[in-house]
Amino acid sequence: MKNKQIRILLVDDEPDILEILEYNLASEGYQVDTAKNGREALEKANKWKPHLAILDVMMPEMDGIETCEKLRANSNLSNLLIVFLTARSEDYSQVAGLEAGADDYITKPIKPKVLMSKIKSVLRRYKGTDAENELVEAGDLIINREEYKIVYKGQEIMLPRKEFELISLLASKPNKVFGREEILDRVWGNEVIVGGRTIDVHIRKLREKVGDQHFKTVKGVGYKYVV
Repeated sequence: MKNKQIRILLVDDEPDILEILEYNLASEGYQVDTAKNGREALEKANKWKPHLAILDVMMPEMDGIETCEKLRANSNLSNLLIVFLTARSEDYSQVAGLEAGADDYITKPIKPKVLMSKIKSVLRRYKGTDAENELVEAGDLIINREEYKIVYKGQEIMLPRKEFELISLLASKPNKVFGREEILDRVWGNEVIVGGRTIDVHIRKLREKVGDQHFKTVKGVGYKYVV
């Protein structure tokens, strides 16, 4: 997908931040729209259907966490990628954002080169690779990588993109132990800098949705999916 076909929604209550981000993204050829709070973002996202939403955490009326949760609950936006903007001191916000369904986060102050690198890395995973457009079956779990959906015990479960990519990786080879470094590289990409707890947050969410018995922790190494 070419840049000019990609729609990015910027959401921040600071006009200066919006202006800087919009300028840098538009310069790369992306289609860009802006919103100054969460409520406005929900309205625009529902109508415009962006590929990526970049949300500030701290906003009036509706903060970024609540906005993210509502975006994830909208079935018309099931493929939406969400990236949070957080201050370096807001470690709690990064964890809360991942739990709310965010795909990644960018820390402030924002450096244009880092911003573009992070966004390109996230967007590369928008449709996955051709090699992954297939069905994967692991016991009661069926993964349709092409349609980005899973069916567990006959029931379809909607997952945020990172949770989907993580379970797809683990279930692709049941009982194989995937090391943390390999998981970070294959799910988040080697250009993305995330904390070690990022994997743990997503595993916890998958345990809640698919079943704790399927995800085993191998202490000091990583995780595996058990059928």
